[in-house]
Amino acid sequence: MNTPHDFPIRRGCPFAAPEEYDALRTEEPVARVTLPTAREAWVVSRYDDVRALLADPRVSADIRRPGFPALGEGEQEAGARFRPFIRTDAPEHTRYRRMLLPEFTVRQVRTMRPAVQARVDELLDDMLAAEQPVDFVSVYANAVSTSVICELLGIPRENLEFFRDVTRISGSRHSTAEQVSEALGGLFGLIADLVAERRKNPGDDLLSKLVVEHLNTGAITLDELLSTVGITINAGRETSTNMIALSTLLLLDRPDLKEELRAEPSLMPRAVDELLRVLSIADSIPLRVAADDIELSGRVIPADDGVIGLLAGANHDPERFEHPGRVDFHRPDNHHIAFGYGVHQCVGQHLARLELEIALETLLRRVPTLRLACDREQVGFKHDSATFGLEELMVTW
Repeated sequence: MNTPHDFPIRRGCPFAAPEEYDALRTEEPVARVTLPTAREAWVVSRYDDVRALLADPRVSADIRRPGFPALGEGEQEAGARFRPFIRTDAPEHTRYRRMLLPEFTVRQVRTMRPAVQARVDELLDDMLAAEQPVDFVSVYANAVSTSVICELLGIPRENLEFFRDVTRISGSRHSTAEQVSEALGGLFGLIADLVAERRKNPGDDLLSKLVVEHLNTGAITLDELLSTVGITINAGRETSTNMIALSTLLLLDRPDLKEELRAEPSLMPRAVDELLRVLSIADSIPLRVAADDIELSGRVIPADDGVIGLLAGANHDPERFEHPGRVDFHRPDNHHIAFGYGVHQCVGQHLARLELEIALETLLRRVPTLRLACDREQVGFKHDSATFGLEELMVTW
């Protein structure tokens, strides 16, 4: 057997999967890797194999399993304690999804468009009134994503950087279990206070509905509610923040694409899906454990071994996407899996698409002169976080 590869593999280009994925798909589509925790696991890089893996009922997402391929020292210990629903299996996982799905359907998300547009315009007004240059990640990308999820849940958004700090710690591969627990504890404390308030005075927000329909009826415990709301905030705002910021940088690097969207705004929904495919910021989020022996591309993954479905590997598979590195806003049949696949596919994907469409369209329309306020080489990327993105992006206009 070949010597295990070190994983994660750093991107050479921020707008593409690591170049090493091409060799993996060709030579070792199911490859043994060594994780930062010194544990070994498997990575799967072909589109068909990743979809098969994520749809296989013999695969577990339960973070309590000993073979779970956590990428950070503190991830598994904290996850086993707080039990985020994305790291559980059916029927537990199914119960949580059924609570959230009614609020994230296509029809329900469509009704949110006017409110999201109004908030994006307000934040862009603030940015344009600020002294230049500004950190685009903080004043726009993070502000948009955090405001939208907080608005949905009915959570005050006075301190947007608080939520960003929680995610920065809990999503870092270098954080200890104690650091992750402390960060999440602060978030859960804030939510617990709001839950107590909603029990007395419920409103029409999602948190109130969860309290009235599920907590007060005994369908879930307070700890389960805190964990569910916490992961909804963390996952929802972090992915959208990184997608807005990284997509903007790509468009600044590629004026031809920016002008294409400005000339034809109706392309935006297709452009968003292409950006989701190309950037694949949640590449290694699908962490799983084989509950039984599983064969993919002629290689058997033994039961109880950890396995990771590489979303960027799948989304850049030339067997599925012609010229996968090319950014093509007219790409036909763009069935990417940037939101995962199977029963764990992202519950908030329709809201994420709406946020990206509005945030990018409004930015291109209202700030056509947006440009970098630093050397391109100075832009810092988040190579050691659960989702890939930008630490900071200084811009002017």
